Amino acid sequence: VQLQASGGGLVQAGGSLRLSCAASGLTFSDHGMGWFRQIPGRERVFVAGISRAGGSVDYADSVQGRFTISRDNAKNTLYLQMNSLKPEDTAVYFCAAANGLAYTPETYDYWGQGTLVTVSS
Repeated sequence: VQLQASGGGLVQAGGSLRLSCAASGLTFSDHGMGWFRQIPGRERVFVAGISRAGGSVDYADSVQGRFTISRDNAKNTLYLQMNSLKPEDTAVYFCAAANGLAYTPETYDYWGQGTLVTVSS
């Protein structure tokens, strides 16, 4: 199983980025998917999750209304559209696959390598 996250970079506060996560080696549509983020020295925290077919989504309070998670099961790809970015959004972002829509790292079975998002003030 491979989850390849991409799309990170440096952006000014108020800007936007779109992260992608290309999945291979698994039946993508059988898995709930999620995005987490981690600051060095801190725990990995839930950002957004989406159910197998994409009908259910959920977000951390800190990103609600600014981030949108979506998936294209035909392309085996997960997305995270991030708008109105803030310096506190700076982190390494990870995509992960779970049995369904899940919220804690322990419930995810597969992880990507992470992509760095840096938001300057």
